[in-house]
Amino acid sequence: MARIVFIGAGDVELTRRVLSALMLAPALRGELEVVLHDDDPGRLATAGTLVRALDAEAGAEAKIRSVFDRRQALEGADFVVAHLDVGGFEATLRDFEIPHRYGLRQTIGDTIGIGGVFRGLRTIPVLVELAAQMAEVCPQAWLLSLSDPMAMAGQAVHEATGFERFAGLCHAVCDTHAYLADLVGRDEDEITFLSAGLNHQSFVLRFEADGRSLYPELDAVIAADAQLRRHVRVELYRTFGRFPTMSSEHAAEYVPWIMRHPEETARLGVPVEEYLRRVGQSLHLYEETRRALSAGHKLLIRWQHQEPAAAMILALLTGEEKEIYVNVANRGLIGNLPAQACVEVPALVGAAGVRPRAVGDLPVQLAALNRTFLNVVELTVRAVLDGERAHVYRAAMLDPNTAATLPLPAIEALCDELIEAHGDLLPAAVRR
Repeated sequence: MARIVFIGAGDVELTRRVLSALMLAPALRGELEVVLHDDDPGRLATAGTLVRALDAEAGAEAKIRSVFDRRQALEGADFVVAHLDVGGFEATLRDFEIPHRYGLRQTIGDTIGIGGVFRGLRTIPVLVELAAQMAEVCPQAWLLSLSDPMAMAGQAVHEATGFERFAGLCHAVCDTHAYLADLVGRDEDEITFLSAGLNHQSFVLRFEADGRSLYPELDAVIAADAQLRRHVRVELYRTFGRFPTMSSEHAAEYVPWIMRHPEETARLGVPVEEYLRRVGQSLHLYEETRRALSAGHKLLIRWQHQEPAAAMILALLTGEEKEIYVNVANRGLIGNLPAQACVEVPALVGAAGVRPRAVGDLPVQLAALNRTFLNVVELTVRAVLDGERAHVYRAAMLDPNTAATLPLPAIEALCDELIEAHGDLLPAAVRR
């Protein structure tokens, strides 16, 4: 049996999406062992009830266990699907409320920005510890991380542990491909795509059908739609020449020209503090899932774009080759980004394992945008791995949105207040 361990199984909606795809796969009937782990006993119990209900509905005949001790949960794992939210809603709220008092506005704040820096400071130590534990307990297992900030956490895992069987997985690239196909009125299967860059800041390098670029067709669609032209990602495409994979609300905080200007956020329809609404929605979904389980409702998701984690597990188990976008150590996959960076590229996954594709150099303007992002990534990683509090300040000072909004003394004061507020969730060396 394939043993799949969920770390952070209490995110029941994500657990539901991944396991729906796996339990509906005919090749895995009677072949799945699911081990659930979460630090919250109540959420772990809910996850266990959910997964048993999915199994019964799908007829998957899976073996299911809930294990509160993480090391015990990892024993014998073939795949570890990790979704970490260190500090939960309260920590996220602090990431938004404290900067708000300084006049610093954010939208998502989980990957870049002051929120991304502090989520990184909380998440990196836990994911590094998990990878190190896997190197001891289940060294042949794949660590499939669905945790943000992915570029920071992925680089830290590689540098701190040397654990090679790591892949960060995100649906942003696939969602963008589907979105572009819809805009030009074509089926996705007709189109050849190639995207690459960093998680939440990749770019569609090839967008072709019948041997020709579809970008002219996209340009015509944009020219005919005034509302579409007011999307941040469309504005970035028109400025930098390739379509970005991050959503418009997220893209706004990767650059210095938007968030500090209320007239720009209004013109471009940027939803300030959007992530707090999403977290609230997630809490609501959790309670809805509990009520649905109590009422005996069906919860298996039968029609969906397959979650990347499920797609990767299926390809490796069945040998049926599939292209999946992964976040892995660069090592020359993108020529003009640093070797140690965690980059997002397509990989062929199947019987031969996971084979990331070298895409060469990015267009120089796109690599420049990525390197701006990587300044924040590198300094946050170094703050954790080197135990250097000064790097926290420097990461914030080089963040595009923070730097465009606040002077240096205010940035340092903001970081000090956030460090104090997050307390034991942060590495001890950073707190000193």
